[in-house]
Amino acid sequence: MALFLSLSTPNAKSLPFSPQIYPLRRQTQTGILLRNYSSICRGQNPFTYYRNGEIQHTLSRKLSPIVRAAETPAGSDDNGEDMTSPPLPARMLKFLDVGPGSPAGAVLLASTHLLCLFAPFCFTWDAAGVALGLAVVTALGVTLSYHRNLCHRSFKIPKWLEYLFAYCGVHALQGDPIGWVSTHRQHHQHCDSEKDPHSPIQGFWYSHLGWMLDFNSTNERGEMPTNVGDLESQFFYKFIQRTYIIHPILLATLLYVTGGFPYVVWGMGVRAVLTYQITFLVNSACHLWGTQAWNTGDLSRNNWLVAMLSFGEGWHNNHHTFEYSARHGLEWWQLDITWYVVRALQAFGLATDVKLPTDAQKKKMALTTT
Repeated sequence: MALFLSLSTPNAKSLPFSPQIYPLRRQTQTGILLRNYSSICRGQNPFTYYRNGEIQHTLSRKLSPIVRAAETPAGSDDNGEDMTSPPLPARMLKFLDVGPGSPAGAVLLASTHLLCLFAPFCFTWDAAGVALGLAVVTALGVTLSYHRNLCHRSFKIPKWLEYLFAYCGVHALQGDPIGWVSTHRQHHQHCDSEKDPHSPIQGFWYSHLGWMLDFNSTNERGEMPTNVGDLESQFFYKFIQRTYIIHPILLATLLYVTGGFPYVVWGMGVRAVLTYQITFLVNSACHLWGTQAWNTGDLSRNNWLVAMLSFGEGWHNNHHTFEYSARHGLEWWQLDITWYVVRALQAFGLATDVKLPTDAQKKKMALTTT
């Protein structure tokens, strides 16, 4: 209990490691980097100053290649012609938004957790089996599609397969692809700083769950320039964004028709909460506990337990070092289920342009040399 209470306080002394000064690596990719974690925890960021009441950054703000390529105006083709369909009324779009920091998202999060209260009273083996099957499919929709394919473009797959995997991720109930990808790209751009959507410098519970309920922070991020122009220019992703809430309702209806209330409790509640908590551990635990093999200049950690639960996402220090890599478990013993699926797709000729770090890149980024 004392450990968790200490983690909830944004103080460098509460962290389970010494706040050393990490060498800077990404001065050309982000405006705020961790030169001294303890000074940021006290609100003294050496890279910022105030002008006219607004925070200004002394470092040049350049984006990673993926984010830079995605900052093209949404809905325009190469000739600059507007390809965007007429927008829905703002109030309707706000109602349909179930992403982090939205009222509908908070209701969805609470509803799935409340459904779990009924789980002991309506347990059946087939309902549990449905929950497990959906958990695997939807989790891969997040790790393989949302994260490695859409966020970082680690590999290419045919459009029909890209959309199919993304639709599996839709039913993980973590938001639509556009919103999820945008948030994650912001995380990499401002990792472990005050602009990180789920930064651990505000405490373990904030990075784990609290950021999902932080309406003010979400509104501030919504005013930032778009970093998902590559997705916003595609009709499929805009359609999912505008109709997102309909899809889990359809799935819940299908489960109810098929197996009654137990299928809804286990297939929607237990399954969603399970994938929620595992995903949240990547955001929180993997920036607090584990090992660092690479010089990232941030707090990312390799956590073997989270990696086992999250299909390889827990090799987080590896991922933050080589964001473009389709493989997160870089050592033979680092279990990475998502990579095995990508490798299988590559063997069948469905995945191409699969990106991996070279030996020279690994040697350059290694903390220690052998």
